[in-house]
Amino acid sequence: MEFRPNLLATTSFDGSIATTFKRTVTDVVCDNTREAALAEKGQNYKIKHSRHPHAQLAPAREALAIVHTIAEDYVREVARLCQVTVGEEQWAKFLDAYVSRLNERGMPLKGKALTMADNKRDILQRLYSHDHRVAPWAGRAHGVLAAVNTYEHHEGKVRGAPRPERNMLRTVSGDFARVDRDTLRVLESVLR
Repeated sequence: MEFRPNLLATTSFDGSIATTFKRTVTDVVCDNTREAALAEKGQNYKIKHSRHPHAQLAPAREALAIVHTIAEDYVREVARLCQVTVGEEQWAKFLDAYVSRLNERGMPLKGKALTMADNKRDILQRLYSHDHRVAPWAGRAHGVLAAVNTYEHHEGKVRGAPRPERNMLRTVSGDFARVDRDTLRVLESVLR
């Protein structure tokens, strides 16, 4: 997997946001990806707007822990997820747990609810097995996470807003991070 860590530097002309320096993985090319990068976990350094702002190099360097360390952190996490094997039976159990065909009382879903669950399961299976953003990691925990994340970003139902707006809001609000945590929690329960 290839990626390049970035150092994001952002500010505003009107003083509405602090001048911010942040380590990111997201390649910032527009306002949406800037917001996504700012929402990433990791070190940042902010300087409030004032008449006499003064950034101090030593605290900034320490706060950012130098950009290259984000690459090490990211590689370590992906490597950890790629070491966890997920067999076909475990993938099927994950789908059963993550997109159940049973209601909260343990009874089989019917009608529209069953159709929606089956459609989501079919899309997740297609992504996991055939999509170039996911399939290279099928059979590993990283593949399971990539399938759900890709589904949520590109395939899931969107209501009330265009997909880019909805994705930006979910990034800023931490909803995508919650989805990733939930995915890994369900997968861990299946792998026990």
